[in-house]
Parts: sequence; C-alpha cells; structure tokens
Amino acid sequence: MANIGWGCLADMEGFGTLGDSADDFQFLTAEDLTKLVSKLSSMQHASHGMIFARNCKLLWNLYDMKGTVMMQMRFDGVLGFPGGLVDEGETPLDGVNREMHEEIGLNLSKYSFREADRVASYFNETKRLVLHFYMMEVTPKDFVELEKNTLSAEEYGIETYGIVRVPLFTMGDGLRGFPAFLANQFAGNARDELIRGLLASKLFTEEDMAVALKAYLKHSESLKTKVTNCKKD
Repeated sequence: MANIGWGCLADMEGFGTLGDSADDFQFLTAEDLTKLVSKLSSMQHASHGMIFARNCKLLWNLYDMKGTVMMQMRFDGVLGFPGGLVDEGETPLDGVNREMHEEIGLNLSKYSFREADRVASYFNETKRLVLHFYMMEVTPKDFVELEKNTLSAEEYGIETYGIVRVPLFTMGDGLRGFPAFLANQFAGNARDELIRGLLASKLFTEEDMAVALKAYLKHSESLKTKVTNCKKD
C-alpha cells in the first residue's frame, strides 16, 4: 500500500500516536493548573467531553445497566470521547463546546459544558499536549435524542464514525461487558478519562471499578501471553 503521507493532518500526526499509556499523561490538579499556567499556555491544548445519563433498568432482567455513556469510533479507528484540539484564541471550555457541536451536533443553546464541569486535566511532556476532560449529565430521554442528532452533525462520517455506548455491566463470566470494553484501543488518555468519569459521576463505586480493572488487566496479560506463544511457534 502506497505511503501517501499526512497532508493537511501533518501538524497533528504526533498527537494521535497509538500505544500511549496512562504513565505518559501527568494528572494536573487545580493547583497545578494555576502554578503552571505560564508553561502550559505555550502548549497545544485539547478538550473532550463525556455525556452520560443514569439508568436504573436491568438488561434482560439480569445486569444492572447503571447508565449510558457516550463515546465514539473515531476516524483513526480507535475509541474516544467527542472533542479535539483547542483553536488559537479559544479557551479549553470554548473548545469542548465547539467540538461537541461539530462532532455530535450538540445544541449549545440547550446543552453546553461549564467550567465547573471539568473533571480532569492532564499533561503529556513528550507531546507538549494538555488535555482537558469535561462531564455533563442529561436525562435518559435527552441522551437518546442526542444520539440521534449525531447523524446530522457536521463532522459525522469525517471525524466521527459512529456513537458507541459503553457497557457498564459485567456478565456472568466476569469479563464480557465493561472489562472487555476496556481492552479496546483508545485514543490518547481516553481509557483513563472514562474510568475517572465513571467514578466522578458515581456510576461506578471504587469497589466496582477495582473488580472490573482486575478482570481487564488479567485478560490483557492473557492476550499478551498468547501472542508471545504464537510468535515462538
């Protein structure tokens, strides 16, 4: 297959490199953001948002659904939250609202993120990239309407290749459902953002999350072992 390069995406090539780990991103407290404001102002910033709703229903009368969380399949083949790079002259808050409108058709006159909705910020020293993560709760009815609106969004079929609901339950084998979902390939720090968002929203308890992470990590190690054995054969 011919190497056609990056073209107009060349400036963003380094931001989307696969294989990032949570260790590549330093969590920034509110105090850090204040102390490092001069240093961080010269970096590239990006903002993403998690829209969620609570749901007390049981799936097939078996699994506690907890709620619904909106993620997306991105143009680069990995999972992430709607959002993107902050434009020159924008604040991170401006950026997340603009990106939400472009990527999922969010009606900003009815739904918009506020500064108080920022859950976390991260800094990647190597990429000189600062990530800002926001979270917004909507009603289950509104969540469904927002999903439908994504099909009419400006960036649908360009940057956004479809909305994905996160399975917030674990099936009887202790793996399928949320732990298996975590084994997907995520953009940047999106896996950690998802975990942090679920805890901050209280859709997951600390105990729920610990069990799910243990199952996910065990599964990941098993896959690595299988790949290693295949290479030897």
